[in-house]
Amino acid sequence: MNQDELKRVAAEAAIDYVDGGIIGVGTGSTINHFIDLLAKVKHKIDGAVSSSEASTERMRTHGIPIIDLNAAGELDLYVDGADESTKNLHLIKGGGGALTREKIVAGASRKFVCIADVSKLVSVLGEFPLPIEVIPMARSHVARQLVKLGGTPVWRENFTTDNGNIILDAHNMRILEPRKMEQEINNIAGVVTTGIFAIRPADVLILGTEEGIKTL
Repeated sequence: MNQDELKRVAAEAAIDYVDGGIIGVGTGSTINHFIDLLAKVKHKIDGAVSSSEASTERMRTHGIPIIDLNAAGELDLYVDGADESTKNLHLIKGGGGALTREKIVAGASRKFVCIADVSKLVSVLGEFPLPIEVIPMARSHVARQLVKLGGTPVWRENFTTDNGNIILDAHNMRILEPRKMEQEINNIAGVVTTGIFAIRPADVLILGTEEGIKTL
C-alpha cells in the first residue's frame, strides 16, 4: 500500500468511534479521507466543529452541518491527524498551519482520536520542524527565544493562519520532554501556541500499516 492508502485505512478505523452528537474534525490529508467517509454516516451525527477553513469547506460540500464551538459545548470526540507521534501519544501538529484551532478543539473534547500512517510514529519528537503560531509583531523576539531552546526557526513566508498570524517552523529540535517544552514555548510573549500536543495528548492513536491497523 502507498502512503495515501495507509492514511485511508486509518481514517476508516476512526469512523468506528463516531457515535452521535457533535464531533470535532481536524485538518490535513489524512483527515480529508475521514471527512469523505464521514459523509456516508453523517445521519449519525448532529454536526461537526471544524478546526480549519479548508475542512469546513470540504464538509460543507458533503452536506455535513458545521457548528460553532461556542454553541457546541464540550465535544464527545475529536478526530485529527499528526505530523509526528510517539508511543506516549505526544504529537507534533501544525504542518498545515491550523494548530491553534486544532489545540482548542482537542482541549474541548472528551476523546481525541489521532489517525496517521505508520511513518508518523517516532521515538523522539522533533525531526519534523515544529510549527509555532506567532503574533506578527513578535516574530523576531520569538525566533531569538527559540534559538535559545536549541531550535533553528524559519519563518513560513507567504503563509497566514486562519487567525491572521504567522508560523515559525523550528528545525533541529530534539524534544525529549514534550510537556515541559510545550509549556516553555507557550510562555514566550507573542506565541499563540506551539504544535506540541503533550499537555493534552491524543487518547487513541490509529496507525495505518502494511499489516493493517495498529492502535495505541
